Amino acid sequence: MAKNLSVKKSKIEIVRAPDGIEGQGFFATSLDKVIGLARKNSLWPLPFATSCCGIEFMATMASSYDLGRFGAERLSFSPRQADLLLVAGTISKKLGPTLRQVYEQMAEPKWVMAIGACASSGGIFDSYSVLQGIDRIIPVDVYVPGCAPRPEQIIEGLLKIQELAANESLKRRDSQDYKRMLESYGIDIK
Repeated sequence: MAKNLSVKKSKIEIVRAPDGIEGQGFFATSLDKVIGLARKNSLWPLPFATSCCGIEFMATMASSYDLGRFGAERLSFSPRQADLLLVAGTISKKLGPTLRQVYEQMAEPKWVMAIGACASSGGIFDSYSVLQGIDRIIPVDVYVPGCAPRPEQIIEGLLKIQELAANESLKRRDSQDYKRMLESYGIDIK
């Protein structure tokens, strides 16, 4: 008795080569594009989870969603080894200086994703003790809305960070605009 077996093919993302000049036996492109490709596919996130959004982040890392498929599998719990700060949950004003210190300890280039309503805007906690958005103390690159956001939303946020990492100029971090932005947050530029 034969059974019909259906095989589910997984969706495999093919990493395409950056734009360049190709010929028989050679490929030439700019250094910016090669480094952008490497940065995009090798993000090392540092989760800074304080409440319910942290649980959703855990679901994003689990087998059903598997953030590792997007090049961010190696979680780093040391700011000196991370390049993506994932702030998930409510940040109290007492915790703000610690978050800022973690951000400052990260090496350049670094990106920040605010996950959930509390990290983005203080959420439902409009009180004296809750920071009304982490963008008051550190620059944020991507906001993921929701209370708590679904794992699909977190993955979408990661894809936006990957776009930034792939397309960011190597010289952007040395520009006067970038230095002025850091100075506006009171972040010391060495």
